[in-house]
Order: sequence, then structure tokens, then C-alpha cells
Amino acid sequence: MIRRHELTDQEWELLAPLIPQASTGRPRVSDRQVINGMVYKIRTGISWCDLPERYGPWKTVYTRFRRYALDGVFTQALQQIQARADAAGDIGWLIQIDSTIIRAHQHAAATGRKGGSTGRTNRTITPSADPEEA
Repeated sequence: MIRRHELTDQEWELLAPLIPQASTGRPRVSDRQVINGMVYKIRTGISWCDLPERYGPWKTVYTRFRRYALDGVFTQALQQIQARADAAGDIGWLIQIDSTIIRAHQHAAATGRKGGSTGRTNRTITPSADPEEA
């Protein structure tokens, strides 16, 4: 049974070959179980120690998440999956730029330093006309 916040069979088929396999050591918790734990944690925002037991020990999930992140496993997997989807024509590359992400250079701000504007103006504020006088 696939639960909410878990990978579907189709998603797992894409991702499974891209996950590093253990070469030696004791048997480890199922890769799918651990990856589902990572997905659950990221999608819900819970802390690692509150991870449900169905994903295995939380320290195992955290350790593998950290190792995969540092080794670039997630980045490589994303790039390979995107390349496959792009080759199959499944991705439409539409790029949008939102002006809220454009930053002004630090010298564009009127901070009042080194001869810049002090931020004060010589404007006189006049009250608006009283509606009853009109």
C-alpha cells in the first residue's frame, strides 16, 4: 500500500537504479523504505527524530540522507532523470523570471555613507483638503 508522501511504483522505478548499493557490511534497511522516509520528512517538515517507525530507525534515514547529499547522489539523480525526460520530449523548458528575485547592488541603496544621499528630503508635507470645506 502506497501512502501519502511516499514514492509511487513508477517514481521508484526511475530512482532505484540511481541509488548507490551497499558493497559490504551487514544487511541494511530497504532503500525504498529509507528514501520514502526522506521524502516524508521533506514533505511534512517534521524533525528527524519524529520520523514514523515504518521508515526504519530515524538515525539510519538521516545518515543516508546526509551521505547522499554530500556525495551528490540527489543532484546526479535529478540530472539523469531530467536528461531522460528531456530526450523523451516530456519536459517543456519554459523559463520565467520574477522581479522579486532581482536584487539591487549595495551601492544603489541610499545609506548616507561616503557622500551618498542621507535619505532625508526637503519636501514639505501639506495636509489634504478638508472634505467639508469643498
